[in-house]
Amino acid sequence: MYAYIKGKIEDMTADRVVIEANNIGYNVYVPSGVMSAIGCTGKEVKLYTYLNVKEDAFTLFGFLTKEDLELFKLLITVSGIGPKGAMGLLGALPSSDLRFAIMSGDSKTISSAPGIGAKTAQKVIIELKDKLKAADFMGTVSIEDTGSDASSNSAIVNEAVMALTSLGYGQTEALRAIRQCTPENIETVELLIKEALKKMI
Repeated sequence: MYAYIKGKIEDMTADRVVIEANNIGYNVYVPSGVMSAIGCTGKEVKLYTYLNVKEDAFTLFGFLTKEDLELFKLLITVSGIGPKGAMGLLGALPSSDLRFAIMSGDSKTISSAPGIGAKTAQKVIIELKDKLKAADFMGTVSIEDTGSDASSNSAIVNEAVMALTSLGYGQTEALRAIRQCTPENIETVELLIKEALKKMI
């Protein structure tokens, strides 16, 4: 119903903002990270929104980027995670870290969010890993692409992640470092590992 809301912040609480747009005040619930990013009352802000409809309530959730909104929409498809749980995850972890954790199967990072146990973290990984695209965290091609260049790049990234984790680094940490190396431009596993290690120092 609403793609986004753009207007002046009239009020802020711990988990929501009131945005005035065209003389109407909208209650918009936001992750804690958004609250610190948008500043104070009186400022103009644009939030991409999701309208959650229940029998007894219509609730708006807002995000600073379309990517965060899409990740929220994916999270609420996981059985056992409603809007509140999804907001908790996005408030505890930057969306890029959450994507890394899902793609790398890093349940420890996901379960660090309040109210998310080990079983729920595993469920998030199982249900969303195949739905996320490699482009979401690598800036490259979709994992669904089947071209030779895509397959070669994916293999190099996978080998580099395995090598870095064998050295004691976490999977999420390894993927984050590899992303910073623009792996689509690196032709060998050895070079990618070397560049990633530089990012970790």
